[in-house]
Amino acid sequence: MRSMRLLLMALFCLLGVSVASAAVHVYIDLSTQTMHVQSSTGSYSWPISTARAGYVTPRGTFSPIYMTRMTHSTLYNNAPMPHAIFFHSGWAIHGTTHVGQLGHTASHGCVRLSPAHAAQLYQMVEAEGASITIGGSPRASGARRAGHHGFAARHYRSW
Repeated sequence: MRSMRLLLMALFCLLGVSVASAAVHVYIDLSTQTMHVQSSTGSYSWPISTARAGYVTPRGTFSPIYMTRMTHSTLYNNAPMPHAIFFHSGWAIHGTTHVGQLGHTASHGCVRLSPAHAAQLYQMVEAEGASITIGGSPRASGARRAGHHGFAARHYRSW
């Protein structure tokens, strides 16, 4: 039996066939301030906070470019950013202590989650990789570019 598995794996390699790995699919809806997550462990919907008036959360499809269990914002009063998943320039999905604001716009552009949900998402993305899509109605004009937290490009790496 073991030799059969090895033979099949060798055949797949020779033919250029790869075994697909599961990936976490994250959809962030700016209109409803909700994150929908589909992973091998299940489906989840969580309240979030994205850019408040005057700021912007980027829209599009992204991949994680850097992950860290804990960092602090160099721009916004050393604010803690637990379980940060950076996906575009300095924008990240991360935990927040301002859980009372979840479900409402409140951030400088990052996507905020409860600390427990941020930790859960971090573990899923670390294990499976991810695709992050941000859509929904953009907010009123007058938005400034924010969301970057002083991280130089050298800090980013692909996941």
